[in-house]
Amino acid sequence: MIFESIPVGPLSVNCFIVGCEESREGIVVDPGGNAEEIAAIVKKHDLKIIAIINTHGHFDHIGGNSELLAKFGATLMIHQSDAPMLKRAADVGRMYGVKSENSPDVDVCLEDGMIFTFGRQSLKVLHTPGHTQGGCCLYFEKEGIVITGDTLFAESIGRTDLPGGSHEQILESIRSKLFTLPENVRVYPGHGEETTIGHEKRSNPYF
Repeated sequence: MIFESIPVGPLSVNCFIVGCEESREGIVVDPGGNAEEIAAIVKKHDLKIIAIINTHGHFDHIGGNSELLAKFGATLMIHQSDAPMLKRAADVGRMYGVKSENSPDVDVCLEDGMIFTFGRQSLKVLHTPGHTQGGCCLYFEKEGIVITGDTLFAESIGRTDLPGGSHEQILESIRSKLFTLPENVRVYPGHGEETTIGHEKRSNPYF
């Protein structure tokens, strides 16, 4: 599997470019900005991007959607609960003093348990509300990798004081959807460094 990450946008969101080495089909997860740099990585690996997936709808994770969707002709995927946020990104960004762009509408809604396949690679959608109501994680079982967006960080969790957030809900999502994964699964969060499920079960102060 081709797997690269790059920090993008004013809030240093971890964007992931994931591809199948055989078919060269790929996806981009959370393109929060720096569209040209993302496109350069895609070109380096000679990938055909078939989907852009947003783990949730906050402006810092979707700022590059419009430019990359136009460039790649890809399908946009996000959970239906966060889909309305796509059209509010610019306004919300201004509230935080950050320039952002609205996104085109969702094409395919993520659902809990959904399997999405590109080439010989596949991921399973884990709906993990709490940071937002539509927050989702992407589990690559064969590779032992989970992209957690802003649900789970290295020794921390996503903030829950924003609209749609719930502290109790995010803890339950992590316990039931993430801490049930094998302990050696590598965790790639939406911000900051990677970790593992086992480390977070033992060392995350929220648990």
